[in-house]
Amino acid sequence: MRIAVAGSIATDHLMSFDGRFAEQIIPEKIQQLSVSFLIDELDVRRGGVAANISFGLGNFGMNPVLVGAAGADFEEYRTWLERHGVDTSAVHISELRHTARFVCTTDRDQNQIASFYAGAMAEALNIELKPIHDRLGGIDLVLVGADDPAAMVRHSEECRTRSIPFAADPSQQLARMEGPEVRSLIEGATFLFTNEYEKALAEQKTGWSDEEILERVGTRVTTLGSKGARIDVKGEPSIHVPVASVGEAVDPTGVGDSFRAGFLAAHSWGLSLERAAQVGNATAVHCLEVNGPQEYELTPKRLLERIETSYGTEAADEVRPHL
Repeated sequence: MRIAVAGSIATDHLMSFDGRFAEQIIPEKIQQLSVSFLIDELDVRRGGVAANISFGLGNFGMNPVLVGAAGADFEEYRTWLERHGVDTSAVHISELRHTARFVCTTDRDQNQIASFYAGAMAEALNIELKPIHDRLGGIDLVLVGADDPAAMVRHSEECRTRSIPFAADPSQQLARMEGPEVRSLIEGATFLFTNEYEKALAEQKTGWSDEEILERVGTRVTTLGSKGARIDVKGEPSIHVPVASVGEAVDPTGVGDSFRAGFLAAHSWGLSLERAAQVGNATAVHCLEVNGPQEYELTPKRLLERIETSYGTEAADEVRPHL
């Protein structure tokens, strides 16, 4: 199964300030604010939802196609992704802008000052799926993830026009999108991925009830954090899949993206929706136990052990032949 993953490509620059912002700011001078902080640590992490999901699928040997926009500074990141089984040939390189970047400084009280530079992401609107589809000899599924909103709508519209199955995964961009955009994004999706908050927000933005959304998508997958995941298909009982066993929870960044990678990999193997969510949950906790969304190692042995511990021998035996 050939999966194209469209969405953001970004790097996170995370810095630690061994002091308190409040001690550096004079309240009566807040209108003329000019402050500088001496940083003790800098952690640069690879991120962006499309890149994170592609990294996970690459670890399953699925050779996903990354579809997104980046800057000329993408080359080192490209090498990393290709080394982990990701096809980056469809990435649009901007001639004017850098790759999207999140810059955040955290003080000792966990207060944060952050900025997000969209950069090249704004050019994702210029990416057409048809040339990619034709060059590859077909695409079985396009995941439309968080990106420039206009690009997200364009990709879902093109999938409908060309009868390419797609998964809608609006994530944090739901808050920026208006009702007509959200309706256009999810109408006819094979899968709709959201968390609990995004589920409610999608219903509010579209004006559609839960039942009305289920009439418009094939399968609705809702991640529930520490409660696992729920899968809904029109006319069928909901399936609740508990979270997989966790060692030490370190960093939740990218956990939802790794769930999607595991879920789609298992779906591509022809496993049931319940089993796909179990593989998704087991992949997600690998990410949760490390710092950074692309720092986990996914080996067949570790994954199968986690699945067997969490969901039993039968589940592990069904997954084993595909690893």
